[in-house]
Amino acid sequence: MGEKKRRESANNNFIFGKRNYKFMLIGLGVIALGFILMSGGGSDDPNVFNPEIFNWRRIRLAPTLVLIGFGIQVYAILLDPSKNKNSKT
Repeated sequence: MGEKKRRESANNNFIFGKRNYKFMLIGLGVIALGFILMSGGGSDDPNVFNPEIFNWRRIRLAPTLVLIGFGIQVYAILLDPSKNKNSKT
């Protein structure tokens, strides 16, 4: 009987809290947006050079968004789920 209670209590505990998962989803969205902005700009003909691949959006904005997304993911993992919003201790 004691083992059954231990299994039930162990199954109800999640590693991350609700806030952690929200930040993880936000981080995944920012990473996906960065990769979407990075795509495109190619040429259909391999003999024709397309200078669109070197514009500001693909060189600066998209990689920055990907790095910010990874930073949000690290924050979401390190966020303490047991800390309450109302406690100031």
